[in-house]
Amino acid sequence: MISEEEKPYFKGRGAQFNPHNKFLKDVYVKEYSEGIDDWEESDRKTSFIFENGKTIVNKVDSPDVGMAYSLNPYQGCEHGCTYCYARNAHQYWGYSAGLEFERKIIVKKDAPALFKKFLEKKGWDATTISLSGNTDCYQPAERKFKLTRQLLEIALAYKQPIGMITKNSLILRDRDILQEMAKLNLCMVYVSINSLNEDLRQVMEPRTTTAKQRLKVVEELSKAGIPVGVMVAPLVPGLSDHEIPKILKAVADAGAIHAGYTVVRLNGAIGPIFEDWLHKNFPDRFEKVWHMIQSCHGGKVNDSRFGDRMRGDGNISKMIKDNFKLHCRLNGLNVKDIMLDHSLFKVPSDQMSLF
Repeated sequence: MISEEEKPYFKGRGAQFNPHNKFLKDVYVKEYSEGIDDWEESDRKTSFIFENGKTIVNKVDSPDVGMAYSLNPYQGCEHGCTYCYARNAHQYWGYSAGLEFERKIIVKKDAPALFKKFLEKKGWDATTISLSGNTDCYQPAERKFKLTRQLLEIALAYKQPIGMITKNSLILRDRDILQEMAKLNLCMVYVSINSLNEDLRQVMEPRTTTAKQRLKVVEELSKAGIPVGVMVAPLVPGLSDHEIPKILKAVADAGAIHAGYTVVRLNGAIGPIFEDWLHKNFPDRFEKVWHMIQSCHGGKVNDSRFGDRMRGDGNISKMIKDNFKLHCRLNGLNVKDIMLDHSLFKVPSDQMSLF
């Protein structure tokens, strides 16, 4: 059996192994470091799997995620963020939440057609749809497949309000569409920034845009008249929570008008993935950080209670909450809510026959 010391570290990947998919009966393990068992390291490239679905817009039943509907053109994400809650969903597709989540990307090529079909449902009330509620709609695959751009073009044609969240500067490619939507009060963009420390980002979010570039995204979208908020998520106690004042000052200076946060929670397969990553990258701080995360979730690293799971509870969570609230106030963030316009929605006249 291979010891932990002998296992290679996959640079450019967040997860360092494939935890077992709980929905699969068989378990595969690597017994030797040479020969025919060299199966895990042999497939380091990203592969794309094309999926034809029946629907693309999903109703969100969780009351504490801030969205009613989500639309995800991709499943799996090459960004490789170690803490990503979307990892668990990859298991439903028959893959692992670990390396396979980052290497095997499901591309929903019929997403634009399914989106049109959804918007043309009789009685649709133009409730805001979030792009994406699960994996990043501007992950590297988008540069090749351009599904997100097509979805935005449809949203503009139908005057459908859209909320977005991303950590990829590729969103600037679609500034032209977003600017037209913003003129009609049809879009709101959130940029995810959980640290300004480039060394931390490189190991925790290995294939994402730098924090400097994300601040540029905030600035350029804001200058284009597009309302921009920032999600400082997730904050990792003992690793990034001390950056709250600096982050909020930077995003406000860049033009952000809103800011929210979450405290890291390690549910399902994310727990062992993050634990392994923390051991390998911050061995000297492992015990401190792990226990601080546990203190935010009642002695565990995950809390499934609605309302508490995203922010945690206990003394450390309260300090994070108070600090965040204080610096939002000092930087003029969250002064007013952004309410998108749902009254303009209309199926284009050349689509009426599809009802």
